[in-house]
Amino acid sequence: MTQRNLGLKITEIIWLPAVVDKIESRHRVTTGEVEELFGSRPRFRRIEAGEIAGEDLYAALGRTETGRFLIVFFIRKASQVALVISGREMTTKEKRAHARK
Repeated sequence: MTQRNLGLKITEIIWLPAVVDKIESRHRVTTGEVEELFGSRPRFRRIEAGEIAGEDLYAALGRTETGRFLIVFFIRKASQVALVISGREMTTKEKRAHARK
């Protein structure tokens, strides 16, 4: 898993109700934690090219103010807009890789 700062900056987040329900009930991640992550200079990695030109799938990896290590998957929309697809706590392996960077 290669992580790097891709020069991305997210200033707006699009929330779909189904995604909010999923990350809160299944993964115990709040929208506030995701917003905090995007505001705290996370590491980004491109996962795959999207079906629509310019709308690729990315992961943002970082730590919340309370110390949780989160990974958030999102589609980068126009300019600095993220459509969140999922978010969860990092695995032990992901935490170790994140700590080394």
